[in-house]
Amino acid sequence: MSSIGSIFSDKNKKQKVFCFGELLLRMSPSLGRQWIHSNQMPVYIGGAELNVATALANWELPVTYSTALPSHYLSEEILEDLRSKNIETDRVHFSGNRVGTYYLPQGADLKNAGVIYDRAHSSFWDLKPGMIDWDAVLDGCSWFHFSAISPALNEISPAVCEEALRAAKAKGLIISVDLNYRAKLWKYGKEPNEIMPLLAEYCDVIMGNIWAEEKLLGTPIDNALVDANQQASYLEHSRKTSLAILDKFKNCRVVANTFRFDAGNGGIEYYATLNTKEAQTVSVDFAIDQVVDKIGSGDCFMAGLIYGLYNEESPQQVINFAAAAAFGKLQEKSDATSQKVADVKETMKKYGAATANN
Repeated sequence: MSSIGSIFSDKNKKQKVFCFGELLLRMSPSLGRQWIHSNQMPVYIGGAELNVATALANWELPVTYSTALPSHYLSEEILEDLRSKNIETDRVHFSGNRVGTYYLPQGADLKNAGVIYDRAHSSFWDLKPGMIDWDAVLDGCSWFHFSAISPALNEISPAVCEEALRAAKAKGLIISVDLNYRAKLWKYGKEPNEIMPLLAEYCDVIMGNIWAEEKLLGTPIDNALVDANQQASYLEHSRKTSLAILDKFKNCRVVANTFRFDAGNGGIEYYATLNTKEAQTVSVDFAIDQVVDKIGSGDCFMAGLIYGLYNEESPQQVINFAAAAAFGKLQEKSDATSQKVADVKETMKKYGAATANN
């Protein structure tokens, strides 16, 4: 397989990438009471979908970001900052009274038990079907991206997501989802695999890992392959799970899986796969002895995946770029990447992934 082929139809040529999700403020205390004694706590503007939008804008793709925010000076300062990064913000919905936040100690990641969410009754949390004119806000867009975090918030949020997805599909947009699983969400009486398969039905591109796919889509874990703890076994599992997803969700054409393992003494081993019905393509292996910040690496991978598919690059180029971008993000202290395309390609070159004709 030398090419995935264009995922854009004649009906919908390449236009803006539309990213939809909750904007969050990450409070990052330095523990041991240091944040109390110094009267300081770093604040980062983030949210999975905003991190994707930031990367895409940095890589010069046309991108617009949609969320819900209260109408006050704090929101205006945030949006002014996004616009300075070439992210369009004219599709933001103003309602409600608060910006969602979460607390995460410095050096931890979102799978860490130390995360504390403070999102209930934020402007985004309070969104309901009918509040956003999706047909209007999706004009001029050819790609819709969201994540599994949004439908995890409360019992109404899946209906908001499905309303958006239905409109996006009717307008012919490519739809992608990141299967982010957050154990501290999904607290409203529904299991993730009761909700996410309904939304995955709309998706052309599904990204996650074999463990998240079990939690969110119900694809089983093969313990014999996982227990082997070998790359060949993980790749086999990725292929097996991806084919099951491609068979079950008829709109889906691409499934991407990431593998990130602690390598001891603070190091990381990282690789990824891109799967279509025809073949599996595997990235080069990336490894480093020290990680600066784990936040946002998956979002950066998702952005890299969109970037490569949007530009109709070869499967090997797509997966190498996405994995290299995610790996590079591990060396940045922020929610979103500031890497340029040249930086990602330099990482690819360093680890033996050519940047042309692959």
